[in-house]
Amino acid sequence: MTNTSSIADLRKSYERAELSESDSHPDPMQQFDRWLNEAIRSEVPEPNAMTLATVASNLRPSTRVVLIKGYDARGIVWYTNYLSRKGHELAGNPFAALQFHWVELERVVRIEGRVEKVSDEDSDAYFHSRPLDSRIGAWASPQSEVISGRSVLVANAARYGAQFLLQPPRPAHWGGYRLVPDEWQFWQGRRSRLHDRLRYRLQDSGQWQRERLAP
Repeated sequence: MTNTSSIADLRKSYERAELSESDSHPDPMQQFDRWLNEAIRSEVPEPNAMTLATVASNLRPSTRVVLIKGYDARGIVWYTNYLSRKGHELAGNPFAALQFHWVELERVVRIEGRVEKVSDEDSDAYFHSRPLDSRIGAWASPQSEVISGRSVLVANAARYGAQFLLQPPRPAHWGGYRLVPDEWQFWQGRRSRLHDRLRYRLQDSGQWQRERLAP
């Protein structure tokens, strides 16, 4: 086991960039688009990976990593099993938070808001764009349920593969979610732990209020 004192001594000086009010976009989605594309161009590992946090009816939070599959003025989209733990939690409490952490760029983006399902048409279109193995996998995995072993998944995949061949339909329990943001935070690491942190909050007028937070 790692010595806890060595963990406490880990340090990094953040010096790559800065984030100012004058250089940031007044629309947080446009600022996000700018940073995401910079992460993609920089070839950071998994730039599309985001942590999704939900809260169950017993008020216990849970997190998992999902992949962003689309974004526009309406919000951030990902796809998953509606019967998974996150699906059940979102059905009971449709508010969630997302976080992107691009370590190499010393940047974090946090997003909060209400979650809704995307249209069946959008879910169908994305499902049929996936590789065949992934489409079969959506049928084969009873996500978040207890199974006796990996052999269950292998057997399910073989069974559904034989049943659907090259044309598996989208399962009714599988589709997209969209988080509709009402708050964003953009964090840029800086020296001496005096980081840049800008928050955008959606106002009743539909405009975004941008403000600096102490790190």
